[in-house]
Amino acid sequence: MIVFILLFSSCNKSADGIISKEKHPSTVIPSGFVKYTIQSGQHYADQSVYKAIETSEMKFIAKFDSSAIYQTVLAENQDDINKLYGFSDNNANHHQYSARFGWRWSNDALRLFAYIYNESSVTSRELTTVQIGTEINCSIRITGNSYLFTVNNLTQTLPRTSITTKALGYQLFPYFGGDESAPHNVNIWIRSL
Repeated sequence: MIVFILLFSSCNKSADGIISKEKHPSTVIPSGFVKYTIQSGQHYADQSVYKAIETSEMKFIAKFDSSAIYQTVLAENQDDINKLYGFSDNNANHHQYSARFGWRWSNDALRLFAYIYNESSVTSRELTTVQIGTEINCSIRITGNSYLFTVNNLTQTLPRTSITTKALGYQLFPYFGGDESAPHNVNIWIRSL
């Protein structure tokens, strides 16, 4: 119950700035995928709902279209990491304990990151670059005091200080920011495995 209250007291979704016409037209949703859209001027994706999780591994396939190409208003914000998918951990708020994939468009490439919180301290590490329009196989696996982030058979290990044997918390969905909100509608397709 405390996690639920913390989650929703720290997340303030405003409807300000929503536009109805997309700059990047939608494509057909691939079979088994859920399309998440972060509306222009927003941080949170549609279809972001509270979902409790308890797992030792989260596996999914992600796909970005050209709406993942963006330019921030302030140049220094181009290096902010947007969030793709993951979970809170240790039965705590995600700004205390969590593991997620992150992404950003910078230096003419779509870059994926491992992005974690341990005891309210954030750590990120670039994993790889990926092509727009391709299916990206991703997983976050719990192995004791480590998170194993895998993207298309490339694995990176980051530390885990949570005391639960499995990830215990809630699902984390696509989010834009950093400091700035989405400059236009951003579409991301995800299929949980």
